[in-house]
Amino acid sequence: MIKNYLKIAWRNLYRNKAYAFINVLGLSLGTACGILIFILITYHLSFDTFHTQKDRIHRLVTIRQQESITYTDAIPQPLGNAFRNDFTFAEKTARAVDYNNPLISLPNEKEVKKFREASGIVFAEPDFFDIFNFPLVKGDQKTALRQPNSAIITENIAKKYFGNDAPIGKTIRLNNNINFVITGILKDLPPNTDFRQEIYLSYANLKDHNARHASDSLWENIYSGSQCYILLKPTITAGQVNKTLPLLVKKYYSGRDLQTWQFRLQPLSDIHFNPLFDGYAEKRYLWALLFIGLFLLITACVNFVNLATAQALNRSKEVGVRKVLGSLRSQLFWQFITETTLITLMAVLLAYGAAKLALPYLNQLLESNMQLDIFGNWRLPVFLLLIAGIVIFLSGSYPGLVLARFLPVLALKGKLSQKHIGGISLRRLLVITQFAISQLLIIGTIVIASQMHYSKTTDLGFSKDAVIMLPVPVNDKAKMSTLHSRLAGIPGVEKISLCYQAPASGNNWTTSIHFDNRIEDESWAVNVKSADDQYLSTFGLQLVAGRNFYSSDTLRGFLVNETFVKKLNLLSPQDVIGKKIIVDEGFIAPVVGVVKDFHNYSLHNEITPVCIMPAVDRYANCAVKIKEGHTKTALTAFEKVWNETYPDHLYTFQFLDDRMARFYRIDNIMLRLIEIFACVAVFIGCLGLYGLVSFMAVRKTKEIGVRKVLGASVQQIIWLFGKELSRLLMIAFIIAAPFAWWVMNLYLEDFKYRIQIGAGVFLLAIICTFTIAVITVGYRSMRSALANPVKSLRSE
Repeated sequence: MIKNYLKIAWRNLYRNKAYAFINVLGLSLGTACGILIFILITYHLSFDTFHTQKDRIHRLVTIRQQESITYTDAIPQPLGNAFRNDFTFAEKTARAVDYNNPLISLPNEKEVKKFREASGIVFAEPDFFDIFNFPLVKGDQKTALRQPNSAIITENIAKKYFGNDAPIGKTIRLNNNINFVITGILKDLPPNTDFRQEIYLSYANLKDHNARHASDSLWENIYSGSQCYILLKPTITAGQVNKTLPLLVKKYYSGRDLQTWQFRLQPLSDIHFNPLFDGYAEKRYLWALLFIGLFLLITACVNFVNLATAQALNRSKEVGVRKVLGSLRSQLFWQFITETTLITLMAVLLAYGAAKLALPYLNQLLESNMQLDIFGNWRLPVFLLLIAGIVIFLSGSYPGLVLARFLPVLALKGKLSQKHIGGISLRRLLVITQFAISQLLIIGTIVIASQMHYSKTTDLGFSKDAVIMLPVPVNDKAKMSTLHSRLAGIPGVEKISLCYQAPASGNNWTTSIHFDNRIEDESWAVNVKSADDQYLSTFGLQLVAGRNFYSSDTLRGFLVNETFVKKLNLLSPQDVIGKKIIVDEGFIAPVVGVVKDFHNYSLHNEITPVCIMPAVDRYANCAVKIKEGHTKTALTAFEKVWNETYPDHLYTFQFLDDRMARFYRIDNIMLRLIEIFACVAVFIGCLGLYGLVSFMAVRKTKEIGVRKVLGASVQQIIWLFGKELSRLLMIAFIIAAPFAWWVMNLYLEDFKYRIQIGAGVFLLAIICTFTIAVITVGYRSMRSALANPVKSLRSE
């Protein structure tokens, strides 16, 4: 029986190639997107789940309650040691301090090699490797990092540095300053971990690299790379610890700080997802992708049901003959289910191949390393079988039941109509569903694209165009002066400023502020920008009161922004000029100028109080503004000058606008994904629409012929097809628009400075939808309208 079902199913599909092609293509596209979204979601949900004690691992985080609440995944450096000494909750405690883009050199090799490690390095306490499951393939885990000047590197780094040579006992040098001996080799890190650093150094040497970051007395300072991980005892819960952590605040803080500082434990499972603490992938975005995948599968299934019910009348005589010859309803039902199964299996195979081809591009977009291995991941074959089963059930059940219930007498006499299959109302509902989903995705694409355009084009309060950031690897005044003067002599160079960072940056120094003769520090923090006197002119910052500070190596004055003045509750920028302020309890000087507000973070964040001051020992970049048309020659000259000034370091540069684009990396990824999925949804909808119009044209052949004989114009014939479609698209839009408005407003809430969703967004969406629909059905409608009515009237 099954063999007979398969044989007949294959013959029917072979006879109706266009029907089979449209269904297979639509289902395969929807399923391919479903597979990619499934891989993406399971990849992120698997982050750091491989640690054997994952349920007991937590990270200490900081919450500061000032005028607003700020969250950070970093902590004051003394906290980790205080937690270990004052409490007995932890089985293991390990501090880890990471740094980005360090210079690593190999001093004892035949040829001195230098590497700029983008993944960074970590100074880690020995218990770090007892907490996390990062196994050593060489070396002794019990003694790892317990000796000063020891290092552990991954297999990947070992091969990169030493090739096939044995790495144990080899020496690496950090920033041309501190030597470390390799005592262990880590197994390469899996792709699904948030710990990306591949070089771990003895924590005992942190004081040699940065004494301030190693200090166990600076309770009011937080370096963004300072972390502390806890392995709780089996009987201890995070809730118990969180109730006790305020005791540390009472012991080590005083005054207003008692209400300002809070510490919490963050579970390891929350680290990858929590946006408050710089989580990489918000779960709500994953759920959004999940729903998009479901929408695409529903759209593909809608296509199938639409086309199957439309074709049902064409198979009415076949069903009538089978019933007369004794076929049961159940046999006819399973016959159609078999056809659906063949189509679905072909679609799933094609979808797997398409997903395999598309995955490298998705990995490139997401900067990830996801794998599509049906044999290496048991979840994937289960998912494919589940998807195939759902698609077969959703797509095949209704058409199968429709065909099975045909009355044989009416079927054989050819008197079945759409009312006998219930197809018209159902088909309308399915088309509405399909295009409501498409319009939802189109509106989402328009809104996100508009917000990204706004982020790129809005006035940030400073100039970011044609500014190149060159690193200053060593705080050497003589070398910085040499670099400045030599760069100034290069043709095309317009302005130069030595500074810590650009006006808007993800790497910031935020600290306390004390104003004039007030008793206490202010209840808000200030974003400090270390820069020379050319900072304003290089970045186009505008003074609204006072003056710029003079060129000097010593601190003689501060510049502040308008928000700084507002936070002090002063009436005018002039009121702050000449008043002394104390920054970070060590820098004292009067305010000499007020600059117009500029965005010192991304548009996700509010403009905060800013203080600009000359602090030579904190300069980390040289910002160079170049004239239009001189970029290529200037970059070549920059490299030569920089290498001659810092021969022991590696040259890098970055355009400021490229650096700032990283602020919106996740948003741009979401935009690209929604663009792709919206195109797929629209394309699937168009396939179904074209198939429906084709079947409609066949069913209305005689009607069109009669209308033409009676004098109907081509436009009237085309409108015969278009009026029904127009009504359905408008209903779909009315359903989709409010839901899209609600969803996209939730998205825009992440931006403090954002666009407004106006009528133009919805007008553009409906125009796009109608244009696509007209293009899709226009050709087939025109063919029917131009057909010879004589041939139409003769058709059977």
